[in-house]
Amino acid sequence: MEQNATRLNPQQQDMLRLFKTPMPEQDYNDIKRLVVEKLAKMIDVEMEHLEQENGWNADTYEQWGKEHMRVNNK
Repeated sequence: MEQNATRLNPQQQDMLRLFKTPMPEQDYNDIKRLVVEKLAKMIDVEMEHLEQENGWNADTYEQWGKEHMRVNNK
């Protein structure tokens, strides 16, 4: 296991400093929802890019749903 996997990056450290003091639960939930929405938007943008770059469409996803993609990593 890579030793750096347990270390926080500078952005994570900064976020911990911002939330050093407890806040009302509703405020925490609001911030958490905003972060999740932002991450979801970033995923959507990346998927749109991949779809355009690779010519993926609804038929592609339909075909993938029918494929057997299990991999044996022994």
